[in-house]
Amino acid sequence: MFTKVLVVDDIDLNNIATEKALTELGINDVTYAKYCDEALLKIKKAELDRKPFELLVSDLSFKADHRDTVLKSGEELIAEVKKVYPHIKVIAFSIDERSYTIKKLLDETEVEAYVLKSRNSSSELKKAIQLVYSGEDRYLSPDLQFVYQDKTTSEIDNFDIQLLKQLSLGVPQDAMEYKFKELGITPNSKSTIEKRIAKLKDYFKANNPTHLVAIAKDLGLV
Repeated sequence: MFTKVLVVDDIDLNNIATEKALTELGINDVTYAKYCDEALLKIKKAELDRKPFELLVSDLSFKADHRDTVLKSGEELIAEVKKVYPHIKVIAFSIDERSYTIKKLLDETEVEAYVLKSRNSSSELKKAIQLVYSGEDRYLSPDLQFVYQDKTTSEIDNFDIQLLKQLSLGVPQDAMEYKFKELGITPNSKSTIEKRIAKLKDYFKANNPTHLVAIAKDLGLV
């Protein structure tokens, strides 16, 4: 079983289920962090001390406060850990049920498990930790099995995501061509962008770009 675990969550109450699962598994060397930047520093120090963490359990959303942070979300922390310290196993532990977010973490970031915070959080997290340790297939909470049956996001590619992201940041459609050229995103012709936005509006049945962005945010696309 894992012997050294890092838990990242900014709400103490959320750690009750985590503590219960870890205690029942006999894992005593557990470190807690409330900020993603703080968590990454703890991981770096553990690596330097040659006492690395074996498992990271992280929430995804963190409430902003007075502290300036580089890593704004659990997703950013997890992506950085997976890139720099791929030997660390990762379990995303969140209330987020959005299909795109979950698929991205499992299929692109390649976390070992995604556990939904719910009434059965402790038992599910315990099961996920056991499966991850044994090296079996990735774990996804039973209540989230619909994610891979959801076709809503399967036809959306990275170009669409970039379009939605820039629209959400306030870049008007008329300026998107110049913004894409500035960012080095191709294709970036005005006609291509117009056609793709029209396709997205039709696909999501959005009345206008603002409505489109609202739908995209609800789905976790941006």
